[in-house]
Amino acid sequence: MNAYVGTPTSRVDGRAKVTGAAKYAGEFTTDRLLHGFVVEATIPRGRIARLDTSDALNVKGVVDVLTHAHRPPLADKDEAWRDEVAPEGSPFRPLYDDRIKFNGQPIALVVAEDWETAKFAATRVRVEYEQEAFATDLESEHGRTGKVDQPHKPRGNAAAALAGAAVRHQADYVLPNEHHNPMELYATTVVRDGSGRLTVYDKTQGVQNVHKYLCSVFNKKPDDLRVVSPYVGGAFGSGLRPQYQVVLAMLAAIELKRSVRVVLTRQQMYGLGYRPMTIERVALGARPDGTLDAVTHEATAVTSRYEDFSRNDSGWAEQLYKSPNSLYSHKLVDLDVSTPCDMRAPGAASGVCALECAMDELAVALKLDPIELRLKCYSDRDQSEGLPYTSKQLRECYTRGAEAFGWARRNSAPRSMRDGKELVGWGMATGVWEALQMPVAVRIVLTSNGHAEVSCAASDIGTGTYTIVAQVAADALGLPIENIDVKLADSTLPQAPVEGGSWMAASSAHAVLGAAEDIRQELARLAKAIPASPLGGVDVPDVILVDGTIAKAADKVRAVSIADAMRHGKLERIEKQKLNHFAEDKSHARNTHSAVFAEVKVDEQLGVIRVTRVVSAVAAGRILNTKTGRSQIMGGVVWGIGMALHEETVMDHRFGRIMNANIAEYHIPVNADVHDIDVIFVDEPDDLINRLGVKGLGEIGIVGVPAAIANAVYHATGKRVRRFPVTLDKILD
Repeated sequence: MNAYVGTPTSRVDGRAKVTGAAKYAGEFTTDRLLHGFVVEATIPRGRIARLDTSDALNVKGVVDVLTHAHRPPLADKDEAWRDEVAPEGSPFRPLYDDRIKFNGQPIALVVAEDWETAKFAATRVRVEYEQEAFATDLESEHGRTGKVDQPHKPRGNAAAALAGAAVRHQADYVLPNEHHNPMELYATTVVRDGSGRLTVYDKTQGVQNVHKYLCSVFNKKPDDLRVVSPYVGGAFGSGLRPQYQVVLAMLAAIELKRSVRVVLTRQQMYGLGYRPMTIERVALGARPDGTLDAVTHEATAVTSRYEDFSRNDSGWAEQLYKSPNSLYSHKLVDLDVSTPCDMRAPGAASGVCALECAMDELAVALKLDPIELRLKCYSDRDQSEGLPYTSKQLRECYTRGAEAFGWARRNSAPRSMRDGKELVGWGMATGVWEALQMPVAVRIVLTSNGHAEVSCAASDIGTGTYTIVAQVAADALGLPIENIDVKLADSTLPQAPVEGGSWMAASSAHAVLGAAEDIRQELARLAKAIPASPLGGVDVPDVILVDGTIAKAADKVRAVSIADAMRHGKLERIEKQKLNHFAEDKSHARNTHSAVFAEVKVDEQLGVIRVTRVVSAVAAGRILNTKTGRSQIMGGVVWGIGMALHEETVMDHRFGRIMNANIAEYHIPVNADVHDIDVIFVDEPDDLINRLGVKGLGEIGIVGVPAAIANAVYHATGKRVRRFPVTLDKILD
């Protein structure tokens, strides 16, 4: 039997998804299911002066209208509302009181026998407000910064080094708010059984996080409810925290003692989290040969009035470029908006975009090739802590990516390359992300017929966790992958953190290895105990599981079938559960890296930009599945195209209201925007990071892509755009 790990294995859940057998949170049903529709606030700050639900209640089919004045009890302490990934502050509490914190805040839930009736009746709820002064514009409030973080300690004297540098570049790069738009709408279905126990089908990246949150908010015992999320139709950060619809659905189910479903509309999802707008000020000081004397990076970002959300936008140069002097800071401006949230590669997607645009501008000022500049400044250590890397094949990423792209044929002069009426531009950028690992538990149940069930509370948000777990289990147990059944995303299963940060593949894989190792040892003992066993005299460490047998590693002919060993031991099943912890290692830095090359073609008269080619060369340790891994990088590249050219949440600051809260006017890449994407996985053995040498791929695919495209647009047009997205009006301006 061939090994599965490292091969292009097809998704084990693929058939369920393409045939419609896979059920999502808003698709579970039961008898007498009620439907809720959310009524939203239309002001950004103030209080509800009057809320009249009488007309809505008179609509035939309406069962109730829940408000802050009419609802079951909710916890009154901030700590009770704080989930495991909540930022500092006072978490938002839906329908808690009459205060309005942001436009689009849920203020009522209309519950009816069907969704259409609930939606219509919601229009009959009458609300009067007492509006207060508000602010939603980061740029007009830029000088009013609150909390300031320093992601890394300052080194040297950056200000003096900048002042004395032979070549300096300083600029502000502005990245807008960007909202999540997963295919699956946010939804919760709460099913109440005859005993009153609740099963909560929720769109989430962490069922146990939601479970603990709901028990805390509603003062429930853990056994009173169960949270399930077997399939997630896209998330990448929007589902890390419990979203408000899960609270509303629970409120209705408790109040009415019925099963309830709440599905948010696309527009209502713009009241959830988003990548925060940032103003990234980057300053670089260099010598004439291109070596850096100083790097400073100051990020100023949006947060809400009630929570301090921040990520590391500004410290990534510490991992990439040598400089004796550096200074980094991250400032927050609190506004009357909902709290931002993680979005694919939070912090890095924005901060590295600014850094890599600045490096390109410095290369132009120095008259150096962009790759040559990066190699001159290349750092083999994480400068913030002075640590070497467990592995870093970024140089090879530059080499392999440049070769595949044809970078050597690039004419460095702007506007020097053409294809008919279109200007052609080639740009590149570096990507970097953390290689994170988290404690995860896995239970394996092996039956005597050679089948195994592997279970864990981890979510699969579409990235391929089902398949990775099945691959690793099949190899570790010596079974065909068809004999592995994977159960995920049920709060009653062995513990797992929220799925995010690119940590789940490495974390879950090693938990599988741990449980499988315990099974191997028990099977070895059973096999050795058989009279005249072929494994007699063989030590347990010298036994492997292969092709459905327990065999001597050095002589696979000496083997006992799993079925015979378990039959002799009078066992129908063997069950093992393992919580895997990674040993803390403060002696090495752990990161993934990439080199991204982009080609754009720009219509000289119309300014229309097309991204015609992208090459992404990635160093991310061992790739567990080259097929799903390639899909991850391709998806990240497409998202990066959106960041560069399309995505922007537009707000009318006179009303504090989002103006393009729909999939038509909030632009994202479509098929016509996506052309050739070439993904290269650079070989990067890593014996230090973990047993399998795995790092993770979810985030690295997007990092650097927006900068590579923006740099290519400059090369094509000679126009440097520092306010994203790069749109045709900015090219023609």
